[in-house]
Amino acid sequence: MAERQKLAYLGIGIMGSRMARRLLDAGYEVAVWNRSAGKSEALVAAGARAAASPAEAADFADVVFACVTDAYSVRQVVFGENGLASVDGAGKVFVDHSSIRPDACREMAADLREASGWGWIDAPVSGGAMGAEQGTLAIMAGGDQADFDKTVEAVAEMSARYTLMGPSGAGQVTKLVNQVIAGCSFVMIGEAVRLASDAGIDAAKLTECLKGGFADSTLFQILVPRMLAGVDEPFGHVKTVLKDVETALDLGYQSGTTMPMTAAAAQIYRLLEAQGHAFKEPTFLYDFYGGAKD
Repeated sequence: MAERQKLAYLGIGIMGSRMARRLLDAGYEVAVWNRSAGKSEALVAAGARAAASPAEAADFADVVFACVTDAYSVRQVVFGENGLASVDGAGKVFVDHSSIRPDACREMAADLREASGWGWIDAPVSGGAMGAEQGTLAIMAGGDQADFDKTVEAVAEMSARYTLMGPSGAGQVTKLVNQVIAGCSFVMIGEAVRLASDAGIDAAKLTECLKGGFADSTLFQILVPRMLAGVDEPFGHVKTVLKDVETALDLGYQSGTTMPMTAAAAQIYRLLEAQGHAFKEPTFLYDFYGGAKD
């Protein structure tokens, strides 16, 4: 019987904390690292190994997962002081759940393989904090088939679907497609629910009334109650959605794709950020539209 893989998780934020916890609960040995060490304390108390650096975590693990803010943060984890590149990666795989530009992903994946032999799977996720906690994430991947195959068993503990979409960068392109759909949907659902409230119907009944119809979706069922109730703990931020839709617009420009809906949505997110709402979750759009008429 093959020895079970040892794992590491870098970046213990909203998503990483929940994904790493699922790996621990599945019985894996998991090393964890975060730039602010205090965020790892709950996982260490649950049985994770505290790593002092990405290199220490990588030296321990066969597969290293990461979810950090942006391409700069990924580069620091990989090529910065005591980063992954300082560890012999022969036979090991780095799985990056961060959402970054496809071209940056391809460049770093090639550089890391050349520098120290690591495989690289770009594997951004969809499903939010709830999906991470429940292990129902949709994970879209790019990279070599052999590297992907080494990660399937562990990733199954964190996801309902894990799909190799093509070579390096394909996962990031697929995530941008996801973000175009989600980012535009946030804007439209907020607008529709505000219309319902302002026109005098009970917006709380929308999820049941429209269930199964063409306007229904998982996102619709999740967002409407959150819009009407308000939320204390966001599952994502306007700033993050804006970053992704702007990256999608850049990709559209490069590929000659016309994206008028995405451009309009980006303008609304820029306005939200300019008005100080960058760290609100996108369901704040319902309140934002209400304030616009005052």
